[in-house]
Amino acid sequence: MSTELPQSSVPPPTGVDEPSSAPTRRTFIATTTVVGGAVVAGGVIGGTLLVEDEVAAAEAPPESRVSLTVNGTRRTVTVDNRTSLLDLLREHFGLTGSKKGCNAGACGACTVLVDGRRVNSCLTLAVRLEGAEVTTIEGLAAGDELHPLQQAFIDEDAFQCGYCTPGQIMSGVGCIQEGHTGSAEEIREWMSGNICRCGCYVKIVRAVEQTAGRK
Repeated sequence: MSTELPQSSVPPPTGVDEPSSAPTRRTFIATTTVVGGAVVAGGVIGGTLLVEDEVAAAEAPPESRVSLTVNGTRRTVTVDNRTSLLDLLREHFGLTGSKKGCNAGACGACTVLVDGRRVNSCLTLAVRLEGAEVTTIEGLAAGDELHPLQQAFIDEDAFQCGYCTPGQIMSGVGCIQEGHTGSAEEIREWMSGNICRCGCYVKIVRAVEQTAGRK
């Protein structure tokens, strides 16, 4: 009986130390993951930056150059088209006498004169005032000499906290210039857009009457 084992048709295994040129499953997966991730990340990052640049360019607010006269001084400035006259006066020109109360045209604390007419500066776009003449509370006095209505407010003690006072005075000046001072009732009617939370309405009307020559 023969003791020889039959020869196997399977080739002998490669030596453990012999290097293999074919990639293993693990190295293939690792390589493709890294390369694929880099490509995807690069595409996302590049796309994101491109989109952000486009969005930033699209969201850049439109600006315009406007020239106007404020309290006798010619001013020229480039501003966002959405800038209100109130913000132009306060933030760009440093004229903080006009107050921001409601910022919705309901309280009158921001009242100024534009070409002699009263306006709520919080509702007035600055870019629409090309060539206009604007007068604020800072422009009423002639040096150290107060405007007659400013002096009347002091004489009649027509203020308490003082927050609404600039707007009240500017509105009172406009009311007088417009000729709406025929009676205390008419003054109250034409000054009704200016709110005084301290309730100094009676004294405010007296100050306007005094300035209008009724007293």
